Amino acid sequence: MTYVLDACALIALLDDEEGKDKVDELFTRAKTGEIVLCISIINMLEVYYGFIRDDGLECADKILAPIDETPLQIIDLVSQSVYKEAARLKGAYNISLADAIGLATAINLNGVFVTSDGEFEEPEAKEHAPVFWFRPPKEKK
Repeated sequence: MTYVLDACALIALLDDEEGKDKVDELFTRAKTGEIVLCISIINMLEVYYGFIRDDGLECADKILAPIDETPLQIIDLVSQSVYKEAARLKGAYNISLADAIGLATAINLNGVFVTSDGEFEEPEAKEHAPVFWFRPPKEKK
């Protein structure tokens, strides 16, 4: 099974937030080969710029450096099928572009989307890919 992280899932792990234990468990399962764990480059960009904004470039680089030693696969290509699905999702639902790309990546990989964003509580959004809640959903924007 493939799990696709939303930015908030990786941030929870790196910033010691609520739900980090469930995300850490996914990393452990990926290390043993039980699952495949990945994140879209766009969601990774969200993580990186958030830490740059909050802590500065040098600190952000230090925070993210350990990720290179994990089984997390960064999907650094937005394929034609992913961008078209993301555009359709963005047009249909009140979700960010990055969330649309993350969900479209999960759909493209027949995977599970790992998030805590309340937008994915909507029945229409959940029907596209299974959602793994690493903590209770945040309120909708």
